[in-house]
Amino acid sequence: MTRSSRSPASPSPRSSRPPRSSRASRVRALVALATVALSVFITLTTPVRLGLDLRGGTQIVLETRSTSTTKADGAATDRTVEVLRGRIDALGVAEPTINRSGDNRIIVELPGVQDPKEAAEVLGRTAQLTFHKVLGPAGPDTEKDTGKGAASAQDGTKGSAEDDSTKNGSENGAKENSAKDGTKDDTKDSANDGPDKERVLKDESGDRLRLAPASLTGNDVKGADARLDQQRGSGWHVTVDFKKGGSSGWAKLTGEAACRPPGDPARRVAIVLDDKIISSPQIDPSVACRTGITGGSTEITGRFSDAEARELSLLINGGALPVPVETVEQRTVGPTLGAEAIEASAWAAVIGTGLTALFVLVVYRLMGALAVVALGCYGLLSYAALAALGATLTLPGLAGFVLAIGMAVDANVLVFERAREEYAKQQRASARVSLVAGFRNALSAIADSNITTLIAAGLLFFLASGPVRGFGVTLGIGVLASMVSALVITRVLAEYAAARRFVRRRPHISGIAGIGVVRERLLRRDPQLMRRPRRWLAVSLVALVLAGSGLFVRGLDFGVEFTGGRLIEYTTTESVDPEKARAALADAGFPRAVVQSSGDGGLTVRTDRLTDSEETKVTRTVDDVAGGAEKLRDEVVGPSLGEELRRGALIALGVALGTQLLYLAARFRWVLGTAAVVAMIHDVIILVGVFAWLGKPIDGVFLAALLTVIGYSVNDSIVVFDRVRELVGRHRSTPLPQLANQAILQTVPRTVNTGLGAVFILAALALLGGDSLMDFALALLIGLLVGTYSSVFTATPLALELDGRQRPAGGGGTVPARRRPAARVPVTGDRRG
Repeated sequence: MTRSSRSPASPSPRSSRPPRSSRASRVRALVALATVALSVFITLTTPVRLGLDLRGGTQIVLETRSTSTTKADGAATDRTVEVLRGRIDALGVAEPTINRSGDNRIIVELPGVQDPKEAAEVLGRTAQLTFHKVLGPAGPDTEKDTGKGAASAQDGTKGSAEDDSTKNGSENGAKENSAKDGTKDDTKDSANDGPDKERVLKDESGDRLRLAPASLTGNDVKGADARLDQQRGSGWHVTVDFKKGGSSGWAKLTGEAACRPPGDPARRVAIVLDDKIISSPQIDPSVACRTGITGGSTEITGRFSDAEARELSLLINGGALPVPVETVEQRTVGPTLGAEAIEASAWAAVIGTGLTALFVLVVYRLMGALAVVALGCYGLLSYAALAALGATLTLPGLAGFVLAIGMAVDANVLVFERAREEYAKQQRASARVSLVAGFRNALSAIADSNITTLIAAGLLFFLASGPVRGFGVTLGIGVLASMVSALVITRVLAEYAAARRFVRRRPHISGIAGIGVVRERLLRRDPQLMRRPRRWLAVSLVALVLAGSGLFVRGLDFGVEFTGGRLIEYTTTESVDPEKARAALADAGFPRAVVQSSGDGGLTVRTDRLTDSEETKVTRTVDDVAGGAEKLRDEVVGPSLGEELRRGALIALGVALGTQLLYLAARFRWVLGTAAVVAMIHDVIILVGVFAWLGKPIDGVFLAALLTVIGYSVNDSIVVFDRVRELVGRHRSTPLPQLANQAILQTVPRTVNTGLGAVFILAALALLGGDSLMDFALALLIGLLVGTYSSVFTATPLALELDGRQRPAGGGGTVPARRRPAARVPVTGDRRG
């Protein structure tokens, strides 16, 4: 009677089935719904920016000019390129292309720029910041006597400077003077004027002032930052912090001005940017003569808009150009990839994603179908994040984005495989309880693998620049979206479905009511893979030597982005489809030529370095395709991935590896952490060596693939080591090789299923994506296979060898588990379900 009166919705405390609804699940459902709704809104309202290879953009040709002190040679132009790269990054333009052309020209290609004229103006400004003592007003005959014309005040730039008195505890400050609107004037200073000469300039109100030679320059400035003063309501301003020497110079400059009586124009200090007075405040009467303003910080204030303040700060931070530059050309350019290549790549992405989804459905049935829905949400989240951040999407980025969908299966597979183990152990099996335990037990592996990837992504973003920095952004977005997809969206859908009566009565449709074919065969055969770990290390060493020898025998074939090449521009008699010209050049022996439409009816060809006979062959091929072509420009161009960018990328990568090692050492102790990092280096050397043997180019696309392989290699090792850590925590007396062997057998189903999901996409990209994605997909396929092998047969045997060297003979295993032991014992032989 008592049993029959109990409501099914109110299970007894002993029931293994949790309530259908809980506070945590409701919170997850609300978070999932809100996240998806926000992503849909952003996707519908904010278009993502496409890169030069997909949509084209604006090409700006700058020419450096010599000055009386600096010659505009190749070295000065290279330094100018690096300053321009910093300015472009500050402008928010991602994935630009910057090349030195000849000794004194720079070609800048900017994808998706809203105002090309404004971008060219910002790039070409010299941003020479100087600070001057005001000698007094300029009389009516000053211009005639000195031969110096008066430059106009910066249009719309009104303001003053005041000391940030809170930094030195005093009230001393240069108080804001009453600024009037700047006036427009077409007259300019003499071209011979410089910061080391007296000059006459107009202040903010249009009055002419005589200025002493510059006391400070932009080199004395530590940094600048645009800020909004909400407390005083003074609007946007730029805070300028001086270096140590500049701080004393600023105090001396303001101390001399403070010796003049109030109201005297000579009591003012002029702050000049590009020969325009942007602020000339009076020194406050409280400032002591000869003491000046201490503290080393000042504010450039005025009626700045947020855009004006940010532009001024980036110009100051970017530093002055080594030599002046002048915009000599500006035009639109077409995409570097033709419409056919883009369409083929899109079809490859669709087919590969469809095959991955079908595979997940077949293996995990209902849970697989829900995972496919969650993966669709993952794609939506990632796309919305890219659009919201204003990131630029290139074809390699798009391929990596599609590949990330396949890799995002990994978190779902980890959960489902752990749920299968739990289901097989239960006396009265329940899909809902198994899923809850699966999410709980897989959380540590998912968290550790994603945190290490986020560490790398963050360091690449903060320490690198250019495409490497852009890859860091894309990688970080993909990791976060993957975690939300698997741990929130998949969990909400899976737990809801598992609690339905239809699923409870038919557990096999859930997809987790059996241990799977791979696990069943492994348990039946029970291979002892780690009985002789040194044999596996010997195999890894042989593979490493064979692949690595390609670096010495064949060498690396660096692409145009690293070495530079030849840029030839043609005007054609007839309009030519760049795809047709690209195919003709490939047939003529130039498969790596980059062809773009240029301006109205033009065609640009960018290749590796050419001999004169090869250049003649290229010109003849274009002439045949176009029915006549005239060469307008033929120049040698420098690398778009310059020396400083490459050095910054290597530094960022090195710091990322070191930080990952520290994190893994803290989570797994140094034995497993070191083994994981060494296995990753093993994978990188093999991939680079294979590309050397094949004669494939090392370019920006390969760099993106290499960074992806690094992340995959670490993640794969972490999954195995997480299971080793769990087993060691509960079986300390069992020898470590036996536990490692058991961990490998338990994680192989996850490795196989995740790898196959990625292989489907990569195979489709390699076969259908054309030449543009062939090398990218090939690099990732090699990295996937090598990374899967090394996580089992390199990282694990190495960990056993390192552990054997630090523990006494006859000991069990010294690799400690995490402080919180796992709640359940993994499956060892139960084949039910």
